[in-house]
Amino acid sequence: MTEKIANPAPLGLLGFGITTILLNFAHNARLGQVDGMILAMGLVYGGLAQVIAGIMEFRKGNTFGMVAFTSYGLFWWSYVFLNMLPRSYLFAGYALPSNEAMMAYFFMWGLFTLIMFFGTLRTNRALQVVFSTLAVLFFLLAIKSGILGYTSLTATDLEWFTRVIGIEGIIVGFSAFYLALAEVLNEVHGKTVLPIGQLI
Repeated sequence: MTEKIANPAPLGLLGFGITTILLNFAHNARLGQVDGMILAMGLVYGGLAQVIAGIMEFRKGNTFGMVAFTSYGLFWWSYVFLNMLPRSYLFAGYALPSNEAMMAYFFMWGLFTLIMFFGTLRTNRALQVVFSTLAVLFFLLAIKSGILGYTSLTATDLEWFTRVIGIEGIIVGFSAFYLALAEVLNEVHGKTVLPIGQLI
């Protein structure tokens, strides 16, 4: 008798999607601070849930899912640590990362996401939307950090651009949110309740 293993992808997609929506709504679209709610979501649902999903994908033999969920779960942890560690007692002498450092950080995540996008070309359209919009989001964040690091413009000068980034980030999050719920509902009902543009 073969043991059935649950599909971990919806868990990882929800962890990523909801955390991304909250960060971009509060921090970018509304120009608010990265606060405790966002950091907690980044550690637990955005971070831990995706790492768990990645480990479960490993058990299923899904290399793409394992690499994607584990990597983005650890992205959230790194993002939280970048915002928390310089403010902690143990790292009191360290400054928050420079704009130049954040430009490199977001650029490398954008490059990783762009390359991973090519792994979605034989899956479904919904996953392609998630990865393509996420790559755009990382590159926009890299551009903003680069402008702040290498020009005399300030964050106030870039408020409109930051709001655009926030809207794009919300689109990224909702695309992952939609795909997660579609996979859950389609499996529960045994038919297509929410279409995902399945290719194979």
